[in-house]
Amino acid sequence: MAKKRKVGNLLALAVLAVMQDEAMHRYQIAARLRDYGKDRDLDIKWGSLYTVVQNLAKAGFLEVVGSEREGARPERVIYRITDAGQRELVDWTRELIAEPEPERGRFLAGLSILAVLPPDEVAELLGRRLVSLDAQIAEVRKELAELAATLPRLFLIESEYGLAVLETEAEWARALRTELLEGTFPDLAEWQAWHQGGPGVDSARARAYVEGVDTTSDR
Repeated sequence: MAKKRKVGNLLALAVLAVMQDEAMHRYQIAARLRDYGKDRDLDIKWGSLYTVVQNLAKAGFLEVVGSEREGARPERVIYRITDAGQRELVDWTRELIAEPEPERGRFLAGLSILAVLPPDEVAELLGRRLVSLDAQIAEVRKELAELAATLPRLFLIESEYGLAVLETEAEWARALRTELLEGTFPDLAEWQAWHQGGPGVDSARARAYVEGVDTTSDR
């Protein structure tokens, strides 16, 4: 079970990771995060970086070691990771790798209420999604091939995982679309009939089906 962290924002984990080797002010931290491509791995809200750094310092994971000023610019506070911060980084990483947690996204939310759309429209929408997924997959494959020429595989693992997720989603979406187009999806006729409102449709049962309610227990 995931621990309750003093600073639970995943941006905090990325900050601790990039600060292992040297002390930095937050502008350097932001530049390092971009250099390492962390904005591709995480949904980083750059406006929250200042707050995250402050919270890490309050929690004892970062400490102030100085400041610098360039010309008329505001003074920049320099932080470094503490021993407690290093332990937090390692412990948090272990947890993320070892303990699966549900990752609920926009696509899953849409799938959970899929039946509000007619099946022919779902097939068309899945086709559009597949065009986008195939383009993303091609882009990631190209990027991985280019990076593999200069970087050890250790630093490409997250991109490999991202590619595998995209490929798996595309495979699943393509199979579902094929079932809809070929008419092999279970209860497809009832799903279509409910949306068409044709004669002889058991509207109560069809609505329960569309809304994901089990009606078999009433029989």
